[in-house]
Amino acid sequence: MAGAQSWRSYLCCVGGSAAVEDDDSTPRRRRIRGKDSPRSSSRMSFTSLSSSETLSPEDLSLTLSGSNLHAFTYAELRAATGNFCRANYLGCGGFGPVYRGAVGESLRPGLRAQDVAIKYLDLEGGTQGHKEWLAEVFFLGQLRHKNLVKLIGYCYEAEHRMLVYEYMSFGSLENHLFKSINGALPWMTRMKIAVGAAKGLAFLHDADPPVIYRDFKASNILLDSDYNTKLSDFGLAKDGPQGDETHVTTRVMGTHGYAAPEYILTGHLTAKSDVYSFGVVLLELLAGRQSVDRARRPREQSLVDWARPYLKHADRLYRVMDPALECQYSCRGAEVAAIVAYKCLSQNPKSRPTMREVVKALEPVLGMDDFFPAGPFVFTISVEDDKVVGVKVEVEEKKPERQLQKHKSHQDRHRQKYPNSSIHAGIVLHSREGLVGGGGDYTDAIRRQRRASNNRQEKGA
Repeated sequence: MAGAQSWRSYLCCVGGSAAVEDDDSTPRRRRIRGKDSPRSSSRMSFTSLSSSETLSPEDLSLTLSGSNLHAFTYAELRAATGNFCRANYLGCGGFGPVYRGAVGESLRPGLRAQDVAIKYLDLEGGTQGHKEWLAEVFFLGQLRHKNLVKLIGYCYEAEHRMLVYEYMSFGSLENHLFKSINGALPWMTRMKIAVGAAKGLAFLHDADPPVIYRDFKASNILLDSDYNTKLSDFGLAKDGPQGDETHVTTRVMGTHGYAAPEYILTGHLTAKSDVYSFGVVLLELLAGRQSVDRARRPREQSLVDWARPYLKHADRLYRVMDPALECQYSCRGAEVAAIVAYKCLSQNPKSRPTMREVVKALEPVLGMDDFFPAGPFVFTISVEDDKVVGVKVEVEEKKPERQLQKHKSHQDRHRQKYPNSSIHAGIVLHSREGLVGGGGDYTDAIRRQRRASNNRQEKGA
């Protein structure tokens, strides 16, 4: 009892704080504190919290006073998910099962009615435990940024540990990049996701004290209906080195294929470890391949080992680019993104850029539209008996010769490697904003046209 009382006294003296960013500039600091708590310029360190005796629910609530997190009861969240029914089940990870639910003012005054995702910690079968659950509550209770998933509340009752997040309707990047049945992610969407994720990491690294995410991977990048990026799953996050310290020594945790080599070898953790992991995900976005794929040939199973030598050579980059994009990407943008990935994946952590530098390098890619010439277009599909029999595209403007030659070289290399690609049908599609509509509608129309033609040939035979 005395220990608990001394911990409460410590909390009253230290309080909590938050790093808040409303734009993309350097983070501003906003104090999260109780009514009578003194001011502080930085948030509370998780290291000091996790090294102390186990917090009671009351202690945790006091620690996060002013954070706007709601402490829900088990009964409330059970009702919000329909008694954790199968229809609301979203999936399961190392933390435990995730359910969709709904909350509103009926639970808490002022709580906006909204759908939520509720993660239920599996203390027996999961790979994470109370400490990881506490880390999520602690970090997301103090850190707010548009590229971090919003934590609405939690449940800390008896053996029950739950987290209540905003619901991300489009799920994870992993599902869209590797498991989607709706076609490949367009190039600009991929770059938008990369820039958003980079901004989220940069914000964490600029926090006071800095935060090392430690588990950056495609499955932890969540997307809303506009493909805005949100980093999730902070169970493995750590406070970064402070003062004269150069690194944090800790047990090696994370996901195979994403962890930095020096961290695996020594256990020395720095912000540059996250930079390496970002480079892996950026490479996955370029290649459309997972960081580790045992189904491929031995020399291609590790994406980084296979692809990194090609990244700094523009004339060899086509070997890496996702064939599902079918050349519908900015050549200049791909070269810039490839160089950024190459630098992030450096074996020497000191040679890697900071995440702020990564953001600065990648943002211009969003404005690079050298796919095809910009200008108005007419896209006509002829249909007979519910079958596509013709596709016609008329473009008013032509591409400057210099850009045409550069893009043609990419096309030629792609044609040699993928001779049956539908992009070689000789049809060009543009948008009024200068971006290619190189997604499912265009390629699907081509494929339907080919199928219809084959059917007619078979009937004629």
